[in-house]
Amino acid sequence: MNMQITPAQAAPQPTGVTPPPPPHSIADMRLPVVMMRDILLKTIFRKNVNNVSEVAEAICLPRQVTQELIDMAREQRLLEATGTLNANSGNEMGYQLTDLGRARALDALAQSEYFGAMPVPLAVYREQIKRQSIRDIQITRTQLTNAMGHLILPDDLLSNLGPAVSSGRSILMYGPPGNGKSSISNGIRDAMGDKIYVPRAIEYAGQVITVYDPIVHSSAEVEVDDPNSLRRRRTFDTRYVRCERPTVITGGELSLSMLDLVYNPIARTYQAPLQLKATGGIFIVDDLGRQAEPPQALVNRWIVPLEESKDILALQSGEKFEVPFDTLVVFSTNFHPNEIFDQAALRRIFYKIKIDGPSQENFLKIFALVARKKGIPLDEATLVHLLKTKYPTIGNVYANYQPIFLIDQMMAICDFEGIPYQMNPDLVDRAWSNMFVRDEVIVK
Repeated sequence: MNMQITPAQAAPQPTGVTPPPPPHSIADMRLPVVMMRDILLKTIFRKNVNNVSEVAEAICLPRQVTQELIDMAREQRLLEATGTLNANSGNEMGYQLTDLGRARALDALAQSEYFGAMPVPLAVYREQIKRQSIRDIQITRTQLTNAMGHLILPDDLLSNLGPAVSSGRSILMYGPPGNGKSSISNGIRDAMGDKIYVPRAIEYAGQVITVYDPIVHSSAEVEVDDPNSLRRRRTFDTRYVRCERPTVITGGELSLSMLDLVYNPIARTYQAPLQLKATGGIFIVDDLGRQAEPPQALVNRWIVPLEESKDILALQSGEKFEVPFDTLVVFSTNFHPNEIFDQAALRRIFYKIKIDGPSQENFLKIFALVARKKGIPLDEATLVHLLKTKYPTIGNVYANYQPIFLIDQMMAICDFEGIPYQMNPDLVDRAWSNMFVRDEVIVK
C-alpha cells in the first residue's frame, strides 16, 4: 500500500536502523535557498494549498521550517497573507501567491516541473545510507530457514548462502533451469525483514532526481505521533518514505541503458536508475545470458560499484558524479559461469553458488507437498511408474519445477474429462508428454 506520510507522523522504532533526523531550520536543509523557495511557490501554485499545515504536508517538511520558507517568500513579496483564519484548519492563517509570486512560480515551472516533496541533498542521503547499510545486516540461519520454509533445499545450500547474504556483497547462483534460483532470490529478500528510509527525491548540483517508486518500494505503515503520550516516539524526516528493503528484479529485458539516469525532457527532472532505487536492498539479475547485452558487458558495468561501493552517473550536461552503491547484487543464470564470464569478471563476484536439481528423496518430498497443497491424493503406483519408467528416459535428472508441472497437468486433464482429481500412470504419461518436446525434424 502506498501511503502519504505527513509531517506529523512518526515511525515505530525499527530494529537496527536509525531514522533520518528531521530538519529544524532552513539552514539544516543544506539545499540552495532559491531552489527551496521555488519549489514552495510551484507547490502552492500546482496544489492550491493555502495554510502552513497543508503546505508542510505537500512539501514534506516540519511546520517550523515551512513557516520560515513562507516568511522568506512574504519578505520577497511573493506570498501574502489572506487576512482570514480557516476554521477547518485549526484557525490557521491563509496565504496566497501575489502577482509577482505567480509569475515567479510560472517561470520556475518553465525551468523544472518538479514540485512537492523537497529533495534530500545527495550528501545528506549518503549519511542515511550509512545508517541503514545492507552490509550491517547479520542474517542468521533461523531467519534464512524461515524465509525459505516453503522450499525444500539441499542441507548444505543454506550453509553456503547465509554468509554470502550477510556479507551484502555479490552472489552468482548458477545451475540447470527450473530449480528455484528465482525463489531463493526472493527468499533472501524476505529474510531481511527490517525497514529502511527511501528519499522521495535527491538533489545534486541543483538537479532533482526522483528515487521513491511505488512499483519498486513497498511503503510500511507508520504510526501517528500522539502528543498526549508520556513517551513521544522519535519523528523522522518525512522527505523519506519508510519502506521494506527494496528488491529490483530484472530478467531478459535488462539493458545497459536501464542503469543510467533517465531524463524527462518535458518535466526537466531525472529519475533514478534501477540500481539506485535498489539501494539498501537487493538487485536481482535473473536469467543472466538471456539479455540482448552480452553477460560480460553487464558485469563490466558493475565492476566499479562491486569493488568500490560507489556508482558513477552522468547528467545531461555530461557532468559525472558519484552515488553510493549499497546493494546486494544477485546474478542468476542457467549457464556455467565459465561460458559467459572471463576469470577477471568472476573474481569480482564474491560468492558463486551452484543450485542443483533435487535428489530423488527431495523430489518425492516436493511432489508430496505440492499434491497435498493442490488437494490431489498421492498414488503409489503412479510414483513407482514415474521413478522406474519415466525418469530413466532422461537420465534420472530431477528438477524442482517438475512436481508442480506434472500435478497441474494431471488436474487439467481431470477437469477436462470431468473426473475427480486423481493420479494414475496413464495421467502421468499424458502430463509427461507436455513437459518435454521430442527432438525431431519438421519438414517444411
